[in-house]
Amino acid sequence: MKNFKQNMPLALAEHARAAIVCVAILGASLSAMAQSIVVASTTSTEQSGLFSYLLPEFKKATGIDVKVVALGTGQAIDMGRRGDADVLFVHDQVAEEKVVAEGFAVKRFEVMYNDFVLIGPKADPAKTKGNDIVDALKKVAAGNASFISRGDKSGTHAAELRFWKIAGLDGKTGTGYKSCGCGMGPALNMASSTGAYVLADRGTWLNFKNRGDLVVLVEGDKRMFNQYGVMLVNPARHPQTKAVEGQKFVDWVTSSAGQGVIASYKIGGEQLFFPNAAK
Repeated sequence: MKNFKQNMPLALAEHARAAIVCVAILGASLSAMAQSIVVASTTSTEQSGLFSYLLPEFKKATGIDVKVVALGTGQAIDMGRRGDADVLFVHDQVAEEKVVAEGFAVKRFEVMYNDFVLIGPKADPAKTKGNDIVDALKKVAAGNASFISRGDKSGTHAAELRFWKIAGLDGKTGTGYKSCGCGMGPALNMASSTGAYVLADRGTWLNFKNRGDLVVLVEGDKRMFNQYGVMLVNPARHPQTKAVEGQKFVDWVTSSAGQGVIASYKIGGEQLFFPNAAK
């Protein structure tokens, strides 16, 4: 009994130390969980390689990890509506303004831009080459040339549909038209393997390695301007949103530091995205 009483303080001290260690581990785990966010974004920002370049700099500046879910812009915005993401980084201004108006996102900030390009076989059987996307699509339809559409409600797909509509060919795109319901990379792969035309964002095209005989055929049309926006998912609508960390991402990517990182991302000396956040 005497030994038991003598050993009680030691045993209690050991238990206390173990409890402190457990609390410290739990605290570290909770801290790590808090210091991470989910960004729902378009496939072009990931497949262009931008996020691999940008996110390490963001973490260095803030300590926050980012998990990117790369989808078509429509699907990414739907993630925000469901509360399955903390931030949206997409490129369909009409859809972005709508999700803000609906109250699912707090505020839209312009962050960067590039442009769309029409890619096709070097031989250009439809004779599309030039700087008029509407005229080019008319020629594709008239010649029933092979054309791969994203067909995935992405920002690129939305732009393509706008161009067909302007051309007066909505729903009359020719027998060579195929919708893949896929991301930009897979759509380019399909075009490369079949010698088809495809609308792409320039960033993904520049980072695309499996080009075959594909080349840029139409560029420079002001209608092919491609603006990206960033938005915090509304914590008033979805309380689980990591609003503090998500806002830090929005603030950083639109800051001079984040804008500088975006501007410095190049492939083969060519800049992929051009920052244009309001100062």
